[in-house]
Amino acid sequence: MADFMVLEGINDEEDMAADDELYATQASAALLILGAEAGRVLRNERRNQTRTYLCRPQLPPNPRAGTAWITLFTSRNDRAYITTMGFDVETFELIVTSGFGARWYSQPIRRADAAPSGNPRPGARSLDAWGALGLVLHYLNSTMSEISLQQIFGLIPTTVSRYIRFGLTNLRDTLREMKDAAIRWPRTDGEFKDLNNLVIVRHPLLVGAFGGIDGLNLPTETSDNPDIENATYNGWLSEHFISSVLAFSSEGTLWYMLIFIQLLTRQKISGVIIDVNTNAPGSWHDSRVAQPMYEKLLTKTPDGFYLVADTAFPRGSLDIAGRIEAPIKHGETFRGTVRAIDDRFDFDQQLLSYRQTAEWGMRSIQGSFGRLRLPLPINDEDFRIELLESVFRLHNLRTRRIGYNQIRTVYMPEWRKTAEADDIWLHFESMLFSDQIKNDRVSRYHVFPEYQ
Repeated sequence: MADFMVLEGINDEEDMAADDELYATQASAALLILGAEAGRVLRNERRNQTRTYLCRPQLPPNPRAGTAWITLFTSRNDRAYITTMGFDVETFELIVTSGFGARWYSQPIRRADAAPSGNPRPGARSLDAWGALGLVLHYLNSTMSEISLQQIFGLIPTTVSRYIRFGLTNLRDTLREMKDAAIRWPRTDGEFKDLNNLVIVRHPLLVGAFGGIDGLNLPTETSDNPDIENATYNGWLSEHFISSVLAFSSEGTLWYMLIFIQLLTRQKISGVIIDVNTNAPGSWHDSRVAQPMYEKLLTKTPDGFYLVADTAFPRGSLDIAGRIEAPIKHGETFRGTVRAIDDRFDFDQQLLSYRQTAEWGMRSIQGSFGRLRLPLPINDEDFRIELLESVFRLHNLRTRRIGYNQIRTVYMPEWRKTAEADDIWLHFESMLFSDQIKNDRVSRYHVFPEYQ
């Protein structure tokens, strides 16, 4: 009996020691949790002081009313629409009604915390289809930061990013179905002939020329992956790029009006894009990027027709000899009679003159779509491809609709009003391009109120 009492006392002491140890462990864990939480709160407070975004209290309470975007949208002013989004009111509405609006309302917005197969809730979205298209076009046409987009549209940062991504996909899919946004190689002899007729009105020696070709390098971010970083690095330009080669047709140039447009308005009316190979590594030579176009010149282009390039652009192998014409290079020897040399000189002069259409096309794309002047995302290839395709198709849509329509509806009536040529020369520039905009032309059209 005494032995049992001794053992029972020993067990009680062991239980008390175990309880004390468990209590100490729990207390230490609680202190660690409280310390971690306090550290997290402190870090968030310090980080929030330097974060460059706005929260809901600093933004308009309703993104569908009282924002800078709503003011612009309800103005229905062609000049403001073109300056901020690249399109007039009519074409902006055309994009919405051609499929963008239906896609915006019928598809769920992809997000990490929701199932992709869920039903869309368009009534709960901060923007309607017009606001979503306006957001995407503001993004593409400017270099502004997302803070400015938050102020213009009254959206928090996560909503801006999500809407841009979803809206850009919808825009690309819509443009693919729009005839005026098509990127298409000529298909018949008659189409090639019609394009050449536009060229020879201004350049009679370029019989067979149906367009121009040139390379385009767009800056991209530097990748952490050594292989991708090396592939995008262009040693000639000493930076990282995504390479593209574009072919522009003579459609949209309106040569019979070019002297007025070029000299008086100082604007370059470029042709539409008929083919493009894009998203190639910046280290690739243009000859490698242009291989698909060489194939089309060989198999899908009638004999006697060619593209015009500058002296630096590669003209491919002997298989496509004569399908790409360029002026004689500096220092290159040309042998022949005096008449032959003079004829070649005249031909080269017209090649140089017409080649500017491709240059104007490149400048139009880079100058209008300010987003291309910023480094493209290197780790999101799908987004980059969607952005580039949308930009190229938007260029065609604008060239076919805005350029032609404004010349037809603005310049031609003015020419009919008077027979005095001097009046046209004196007032031509002020007919359409009265305001010359420098730097980023978008943000100046929005007033940012101080929201408390």
